[in-house]
Amino acid sequence: MTPKKCPESQKSPDVALLLKSKSRRSPQELEPEAKKLRAQGPVSSRKCQSCCLLAELSSLQIPPRSSSIIRDLYQHKLGKANWPSLQQGLQKSFLHSLASYRVFQKAAPFDRRTTSLAWHPTHPSTLAVGSKGGDIMIWNFGIKDKPIFIKGIGAGGSITGLKFSHLNSNQFFASSMEGTTRLQDFKGNTLRVYTSSNSCKVWFCSLDVSAKSQMVVTGDNVGHVILLHTDGKQLWNLRLHKKKVAHVALNPCCDWLLATASVDQTVKIWDLRQIKGKTSFLYSLPHRHAVNADGARLLTTDQNNEIRVYSASQWDSPLSLISHPHRHFQHLTPIKVSGKRKGSFQVGERVTYAAYNLRHCLSLTQKSFNPLALSSLYISFL
Repeated sequence: MTPKKCPESQKSPDVALLLKSKSRRSPQELEPEAKKLRAQGPVSSRKCQSCCLLAELSSLQIPPRSSSIIRDLYQHKLGKANWPSLQQGLQKSFLHSLASYRVFQKAAPFDRRTTSLAWHPTHPSTLAVGSKGGDIMIWNFGIKDKPIFIKGIGAGGSITGLKFSHLNSNQFFASSMEGTTRLQDFKGNTLRVYTSSNSCKVWFCSLDVSAKSQMVVTGDNVGHVILLHTDGKQLWNLRLHKKKVAHVALNPCCDWLLATASVDQTVKIWDLRQIKGKTSFLYSLPHRHAVNADGARLLTTDQNNEIRVYSASQWDSPLSLISHPHRHFQHLTPIKVSGKRKGSFQVGERVTYAAYNLRHCLSLTQKSFNPLALSSLYISFL
């Protein structure tokens, strides 16, 4: 039974033109081709030949139209694009921009890993870096001068927190496993000791300073949080967590709002005017993994692979959950994010310098916006 021929209207223009051109060939032109086909095997029907050509043509893909953030936002505004597709478009644009990042400068001044970072509030090219051995480097990468290096005590002197003083540009606050929270100058002189445990079993793990309220807050490894005035006067010392307070953050816009993060797997929001004990928190934000945690938003990272963004209007549940590979272990510095911000913090726009803590090497990656230092167990007001 002979196969039915497909009507000419069902064939694509390219196939029809090819078949038509073959039918117009002379027998002399077709003879070499026939010999070639006989050598290869039996000749297939015209239907099979046209089907193969159609399959090849259909397999050709038109390259997708280039993505544009402006186009995606406009489509979302018109209701033609849902939020997941808009989010995917923004992520693609950001990932595409990563190809333009280059290592700007490198430094490996320590014999132990980097443990803490802090940007200078008034000199954007100046960065303070602390190490596990207690060494501190003041690095102005905008000039070619040799960085200022302050030698630490070695084992047991790990720098856990660094903050530049807003009152004196040549001074900084530091907390350490040495058991102190102190104020130092760039020459390494200790100007004031705010807290001292006088015990090798208790050390300080976190630090923050408010220039507006002139407050210093620090947390230790047994759950205590201590609030002091910058003149050294202690306001209170309370045990607010069951375990180590890995991070503390004072809100830069609202000076009475405090966030603390602990390895007891909670982040807690406090009103400094009403703190009476560990049950007087405003909100408790439980996490599945231990947590080291401006304005109306709070960003937290856990010790596994989750970044959360909370809003002051809804502390009960995070606005968004972001999967990010920042899981660490004992001998790898936890990843923290600390940025030089103007207004709100926007991922993908505010990245200028990224400092990656791997062993004891510090790298700066340059982009064209504001600085961002990547230093988990972290919280930061956004």
